Amino acid sequence: MDLNEIKYEKKTAIESLSKVEQDSMFVYANEYIKFLNYAKTEYKCVELAVRELEEAGFRNILEMEKLETGSKVYFVNKERALFIAIIGSEDLQKGLNIIGAHIDSPRLDTKPMPLFEKQNIAMMKTQYYGGIKKYQWLTIPLSMYAVIYNKKGEKIDIVVGEEYGDPVFTITDLLPHLAREEMQKKASEFIDAENLSVIVGGFKDKATDTESVKANILKILNKKYGITEIDFARSDIRFVPNFKASFVGFDKAMIAGYGQDDRVCSYAVLASLLNISKEDKVYPRTMVGLLVDKEEIGSEGSTSMSSSAFELFVNILFEKTNSSNSGYAVLNALNNSYMLSADVSAAVDPMHEGLSDIQNANLLGSGISIEKYTGSGGKYSANDASAKYMSKVMSLFDKSQITYQMGTLGKIDKGGGGTIAYILANKGVEVVDCGTALLSMHSPYELSNTADVYMTYKAYKSFFKDIK
Repeated sequence: MDLNEIKYEKKTAIESLSKVEQDSMFVYANEYIKFLNYAKTEYKCVELAVRELEEAGFRNILEMEKLETGSKVYFVNKERALFIAIIGSEDLQKGLNIIGAHIDSPRLDTKPMPLFEKQNIAMMKTQYYGGIKKYQWLTIPLSMYAVIYNKKGEKIDIVVGEEYGDPVFTITDLLPHLAREEMQKKASEFIDAENLSVIVGGFKDKATDTESVKANILKILNKKYGITEIDFARSDIRFVPNFKASFVGFDKAMIAGYGQDDRVCSYAVLASLLNISKEDKVYPRTMVGLLVDKEEIGSEGSTSMSSSAFELFVNILFEKTNSSNSGYAVLNALNNSYMLSADVSAAVDPMHEGLSDIQNANLLGSGISIEKYTGSGGKYSANDASAKYMSKVMSLFDKSQITYQMGTLGKIDKGGGGTIAYILANKGVEVVDCGTALLSMHSPYELSNTADVYMTYKAYKSFFKDIK
C-alpha cells in the first residue's frame, strides 16, 4: 500500500476548493465580515439573526399552533439567545442533529452606577467580562452598545461609535516616561481592573449648578435618550472594540475582527440553516441550531446553555408536532441526538509555537478543527467524545470533502479551556467540539483564515443534513 494512503498529514483548506468554490468562499467571507461589523453584542446577534430568519420564512414557534415536516421555526430566549429548527420527517425520538455555538464575547461591561468625574474627565467604571488581557484594552477606540430600560419600562437601544461622525471612547495608558516602575511588574499585575474606566466626556456645562463634567454628560444623555442616572442600574451597557472587521494580507487569506470567538461558528450555524431552508427538500432528522449566551463566563444564567430553556424548546417541538412529550420521550430524543459543539480553538502562533504540541495542534488554514476533548490538565471539565462518534463525524466529513484537522488547545498543563459541549453531553447527547481555529483569541482583534471560515460553514451544513 502507498505510504501516502496510510499516514496522516494536514492539508490546507484552500487547495481542496475549486476556482468556483473559492469565488463562493469570498462571497461568504464578505457576508461574514458584515455580520461581525454589525453584531458586536449578543443582543445584536439575536436581532440580526431573527431578521434574516424571518426573511427566509422562519416563524416564531410560540406563534404557531402546529408544526409539520419542513416547518422552519425559531425561539428567542430573553433577547440574548436563540434556538432555530427545521423539522424533519422522522419521529423526534429518533434524535436531533444539533449544532451549538455561543454569541457572547469578551468585553467591558459597566458597573451598576458607572459615571464619575476625576481631574476634569468624565468616565464610566467597568467590569471586564470573560477572559481578557487587560493591557490590550488600553488606548484603543471603543464603541458603546447599550440596552436601557427607563422608569416606565420602555426599552432604549443605543449604539454610539459605529456610524461615521460618531464619537468613540477609550481608556488611557501611562506614558513610558513615567512607567519605569510599572513596567517592572507582571502583565497580570500592572493594570488594576478597577482602573479600566472608559473616558466618556471632558466639557463642563456652565448652565448647571455644579458646572461639572459629569453633570454635562448626564444632561446630554437625558436630552438625547431621556434617561437619568438611576437608569444605569437597569441597563446592559457594553464597551467593545471600534475596529472594523476586514481581510488581512495581500491575498485576503485571513480575516481580522472582534468577536470571532465565537461568532465565526455562530454565523456558520445561521448561514447553514438559512441555506438549507432554501432547498426544496425534506430531510429525515430535525435540525437544531443553538446560539447561546454566557459561555465566556462559565455558561451560567438564564440565557446560557445550562439553563432549562433548551429543554423547554425541545418540549415545545414535541408538543407542536403532536409527538409524545413525556419525560421519557424527550430524554430519549436527546440520547439519540448528535451534536457539534461549535466553538473556536487556538491555532499555532508562529511566534509562540513552543506552547503547542505541533503534532496535535491546529494550523491556520488547515480546515475546521475537531477536538476530541477540551478541558485542562487531566481532562478536567472536559467532554471526551467516544471513538465511535469521532469515526462517524470524520467519515461524514471525508465523504463531504470537508478539510479538517485534529487539534488540542496547547500543551498539557500550559492552560486549557472549556466549551458548552459537556452540558449537552451530560444529557446523553453525543458531542464533539468542532470549530474554526484562531490566532489572538480573546483579543480585541482576532484572526481567522478565510478558507477555514468557509470550510466551517460547509462542515456545519453537511452535518445538519447528513449525520445519522
